[in-house]
Amino acid sequence: MADRLYLSVWLRQAEHDKQLFRFERLLRAFPFSKLAKSESILRILALNFGEPPIAENLIAGLPDPEAIAGLAKEFYGPDSAIQVDCYWDLWQYVDEDWTLAPTPVSIYCFAPGFEREDGEDFRIEFGLDTQFLPERNSASGVRMLQSNIRSMLSLVHDVENRLPLERRLLWSESGENFAELLQRKLMSLAEDIQ
Repeated sequence: MADRLYLSVWLRQAEHDKQLFRFERLLRAFPFSKLAKSESILRILALNFGEPPIAENLIAGLPDPEAIAGLAKEFYGPDSAIQVDCYWDLWQYVDEDWTLAPTPVSIYCFAPGFEREDGEDFRIEFGLDTQFLPERNSASGVRMLQSNIRSMLSLVHDVENRLPLERRLLWSESGENFAELLQRKLMSLAEDIQ
């Protein structure tokens, strides 16, 4: 069963007045899609995820991290969050063929007073884990899925290099350890090929 995949990031000495600057640094690490035809969206949320956005802006073309931080600055307060819905390019199996295509992703920046379960400073929602996990009868797509995994791990590495991290966690909605799940799937696929 498909599960949503996330990266959560906690910063050392997280300070509200430096949060937008650090969010811009995170956005600079993100490989925005060069193939996307749809616009990205910047939303400012207040208090918690149950509240409607207090601001929303369309972002035409390739998202500019500096411009996003500038737009968010006007509304970003101690109990708010920034959400950027955008795209990056991943291999997808569409119409019985593999193609490199824009794939939706959401990037969040949380102020200290915004209600969230784990208290992270930043979160990236990658979408369904099936974009990174091989399935039975998909031996032909292993290279494409490996490319998707490399893209995700490269992003995690770039985030680690750009930000003062206290810790990071790659997790799924079900709470299952993604690394262990990936290892089991690869072993199962290897058995099928033999």
